[in-house]
Amino acid sequence: MLFESGELPLLVLLVATALVVAQLRDLFAAAMLTGIFSLLIAGLYLLLDAVDVAFTEAAVGAGIASVLMLGTLAMTSRHERQQPFRLLPLLIVVTTGAALIYGTFDMPAYGDPDAPIHHHVAPEYIAGTAEEIHIPNVVTAVLASYRGYDTLGETMVIFTAGIGVLLLLGGRRGAARSDGE
Repeated sequence: MLFESGELPLLVLLVATALVVAQLRDLFAAAMLTGIFSLLIAGLYLLLDAVDVAFTEAAVGAGIASVLMLGTLAMTSRHERQQPFRLLPLLIVVTTGAALIYGTFDMPAYGDPDAPIHHHVAPEYIAGTAEEIHIPNVVTAVLASYRGYDTLGETMVIFTAGIGVLLLLGGRRGAARSDGE
């Protein structure tokens, strides 16, 4: 079966939310709907048994990103100015999307027990976790030990992006104060 229970309604809501966000000119409504989109995709990740990814998406996508968008919106206009239609950005997005979809054609089917992931590293992680790391939860052991540097790198990317946004927002406020004085 292509979709399990609950996945298809979430997918339909995701597409509908994305289409509405693309059409909106009210930036506040768009910011709120992108937060809803993040919560919907977190729910989809949860249904796909990717609890760690769902938690990260809910925290970063719906939480931090929404707060940063609203903070930025507080310093700008609420409505988007009408822009002329440009064909090149649309072609780039469509070409990139087509390439990404084409790249999925040779992937194994969802849940396929013969997929390479089930025959390479996963059995070693499951078998060796208790003896090597002494952590009873395999997911925690993989994220904290086997993939510790990867997880640290992801955390540093998010931290650096947050600091960059705060510096950009703080620089704008400082410039506004000096102009007003």
